[in-house]
Amino acid sequence: MYQYDQYDQSIVDERVAQFRDQTRRFLSGELSEDEYRPLRLMNGLYEQRHAPMLRVAIPYGLLCSRQLRMLAHIARKYDRNYAHFSTRQNIQFNWPKLETVPDILADLASVQMHAIQTSGNCIRNTSADHLAGVAEDEIEDPRPYCEIIRQWSTLHPEFSFLPRKFKIAVSGAKQDRAAVTVHDIGLYLVRNAQGTVGFKVLVGGGLGRTPHIGSFIRDFLEKKDLLSYLEAILRVYNRYGRRDNIYKARIKILVKSLGIDKFAQLVEEEWQAIKDTALLLEQKEIDRVKSFFAGPEYDEHAGQDSSFEEQRRADKRFAIWVKRNVHRHRVSGYRAVFVSLKAPGEAPGDVSEGQMDAIADIAERYSHDEIVVTHDQNLVLPHVKQADLYAVWQALADQNLATANIGLLTDMICCPGLDFCSLANAGSIPIAHQINRKFADMDYLHDIGEIKLKMSGCMNACGHHHVGHIGILGVDKKGLEFYQLTLGGSSENDAALGDRLGPAIEKEKVADTIEKILQVYVEQRIEAERFLDTYKRIGIGPFKERVYRQQETVEKELAVAGY
Repeated sequence: MYQYDQYDQSIVDERVAQFRDQTRRFLSGELSEDEYRPLRLMNGLYEQRHAPMLRVAIPYGLLCSRQLRMLAHIARKYDRNYAHFSTRQNIQFNWPKLETVPDILADLASVQMHAIQTSGNCIRNTSADHLAGVAEDEIEDPRPYCEIIRQWSTLHPEFSFLPRKFKIAVSGAKQDRAAVTVHDIGLYLVRNAQGTVGFKVLVGGGLGRTPHIGSFIRDFLEKKDLLSYLEAILRVYNRYGRRDNIYKARIKILVKSLGIDKFAQLVEEEWQAIKDTALLLEQKEIDRVKSFFAGPEYDEHAGQDSSFEEQRRADKRFAIWVKRNVHRHRVSGYRAVFVSLKAPGEAPGDVSEGQMDAIADIAERYSHDEIVVTHDQNLVLPHVKQADLYAVWQALADQNLATANIGLLTDMICCPGLDFCSLANAGSIPIAHQINRKFADMDYLHDIGEIKLKMSGCMNACGHHHVGHIGILGVDKKGLEFYQLTLGGSSENDAALGDRLGPAIEKEKVADTIEKILQVYVEQRIEAERFLDTYKRIGIGPFKERVYRQQETVEKELAVAGY
């Protein structure tokens, strides 16, 4: 993984010192709330419903054991013994005291971490495929380019006060596991007809109040032009993006209003003026950054061990976990292990300080000291020998981290919702618990198969509900919590926004409604057809009929009976 040089460390240390003084002045009354607000946001500190929330950057989701142990330490010393992984591959602390935040940032700086640009109208944490570097379908590791983008964008003077927040994602694989199409800028590493690897570029993706799937602006961009082309896009956005209306300030609104052809023309004109300047990305610099991601020294004899197959045949529970939570690796004899943060009864994405310490120990012993945060709020141990899988499974199970549900209904994305967020209209975590109670039968979940359920407590869509196979949006109706359902969304290669099912559902009926939706799927699916494929084939009609016609019938029968 990338290691800070003296410039990186200096920037982070100086920012800690600056914010410590700014916080001191605010607490002493020398700075007003209005003066302090932009300063705390530049350091990832939000005011939430009950307490401040600190969002810590995890560039492209990559952690080492030392860093994860520091996060555990922070949870113990400054918070309430846990933290929350977000869909941006970041981590959030929900209960720090304001006066301790500078100390937290100082502790983070000691392990090459920070909270810079995790908030505000700037370029946020660049995200990537959580299987980067180990996936069999990978054309090239995207993480070096994420790191190059991080270095270019950190404290960039021209893009520190954009019209609105800005998010970039990079994928180097044939399968999109990074939700690239719903980012302000999405980059796919591709190979052209001549066999040269470069980037396919899209712009204008995003969720929130006005969701959009991004539009491709360039089919092939040479690596040397990466930074100049990104800068051209940001300059056009900075110049023409709206600043008079926060809800119309994202680049997706600008792209839609101008049209992709006009937007592309403006970018091309800007790019031609700057493409051959100091922004030119030399191969020497690419190779330098790549050297940090060379990968561990693998055991060339790992694939010869037979104990894994013997253990899988002997222990059914282990075999089920392997099927759901273990992914193939590009190196023979190795696997990538998903650590489920979706155990029944737990808030999705939450992890305790004890669990973080345990995961750090497991990664140090079995995964070459690497842990990766996924955009759907789980973790990955990317370099586990087949022969060690059984021991890893047992160690994770001891920490309630081995629920065999990756990709299943209960492996849901869930924002903090009304429990924490000051913007939320409805709770998300209680609905997650309701769904877990309703669908506690793991055999049933495995039979149902892959379903991406994604839930948000408000229209800001932190839970990516628009692109869920089943999406759930919390809404407020005269002070009561209701939930709007959508079907058929996807954030992968077949990216699509979900279709609205119908009127919002009462809070108490969400899990029962999902059960009706699944009943239609089971009745209509052809052999092993996925939920999403069945939905595309039969459309929304049968699902709407089952959910709302039955409800109308019951209401009429109750009315006739005098209730």
